[in-house]
Amino acid sequence: MLDLNNLSVAIMGGDAREIVLAEYLSNAGAIVNTFGLPAQGKNIVPYRDPRECILGVDALILPVPGVNEQMRLHAAYLEQPLIITRDLMELLPRGTPVFVGLARKPLRELASEIGLELVELMRLDEVAILNAIPSAEGALQMAMEKMPITIHGCNALVVGFGRTGQTLAQLLLAMNAKTTVIARNPAQQARAIAMGALTADFAELVNCSKNVDVVFNTVPALVIDQNILSRLPAKTLIIDLASAPGGTDFDKARELGIEAVLAPGLPGKVAPKTAGMILARVVPRELVQRVMK
Repeated sequence: MLDLNNLSVAIMGGDAREIVLAEYLSNAGAIVNTFGLPAQGKNIVPYRDPRECILGVDALILPVPGVNEQMRLHAAYLEQPLIITRDLMELLPRGTPVFVGLARKPLRELASEIGLELVELMRLDEVAILNAIPSAEGALQMAMEKMPITIHGCNALVVGFGRTGQTLAQLLLAMNAKTTVIARNPAQQARAIAMGALTADFAELVNCSKNVDVVFNTVPALVIDQNILSRLPAKTLIIDLASAPGGTDFDKARELGIEAVLAPGLPGKVAPKTAGMILARVVPRELVQRVMK
């Protein structure tokens, strides 16, 4: 465990993942100011005023989901939502690191305008690769709960072959699902073939839509559109793991009687302790590199 003595951080909002992170940082010696987070520890100081929470800190940690397009803070334990304002963020000195999972455009623009160092944790390979494990397991758990058949022997379609898509395909194949991967380039397709999956590119997605039991989408763009949905059997389950608004035409799916579920942020829901420890593995090192130079 890194020594974080003399370091002061603020954690605003969050869910069970941030509780794990706050307690880890506290045990490492950091003073941890919290707002809207019921974490406990010898160095954890809760605040009811967000301004007081961030005054004088060396770094600010926002939740993995960060803030939405209206700058509303993701805070599972707050009764009243907090809007992150320019006046609030300007209390931080220029150059202060602000950690978040992924930042939407309004937060990126605000951080740039007032000179804060935005650190998007989910763009770090170590975090994204490890986070793919609970994401994939959570998606399979959801599929097993919703489908009337087993994963073993089902026809599964994995759209996108990034970190989560790769891990998901690996688990499906290990459970003997008949798995087809829709991948962007020949190298991704070759990796999927080496794993034992069938493959196709996105132009062929429409031809892979027959006799499918479950579709897992990982692409944050509209790929499961009306053209694809109209060819899927009505019994098909769609689990969309992309960040909101996902990559599925949910209105059309509902119209066709196809069950489609938007399921971003599964790590924090199905395995919060593991997801929190992934953050605890990376954030302290990033703090040392960026603050305690």
